[in-house]
Amino acid sequence: MDAAAEMPRYRCHKEVWALKIASINQHARGGATITPAERGYAPFDVSAEYVAKHAPQAGGYFVVYADGYRSFSPPGAFESGYTRVGA
Repeated sequence: MDAAAEMPRYRCHKEVWALKIASINQHARGGATITPAERGYAPFDVSAEYVAKHAPQAGGYFVVYADGYRSFSPPGAFESGYTRVGA
């Protein structure tokens, strides 16, 4: 790749479901319990595979895409790319 050539740029237009993470409690076997920062949402478990792949951190976002794929987004990337549209 030529260092002088800029790569194409993209803008996100997807809608996702997401919860800001208040805390993460690691399980001995590799999974974790995520406690959402938003009121009204109960803590929930994620698998060891999710933790190993995404390395979620408090302050970031647990994200679910329309096809069911679960991911993690750091706060800066998420907040600069998404605007809340509903409850």
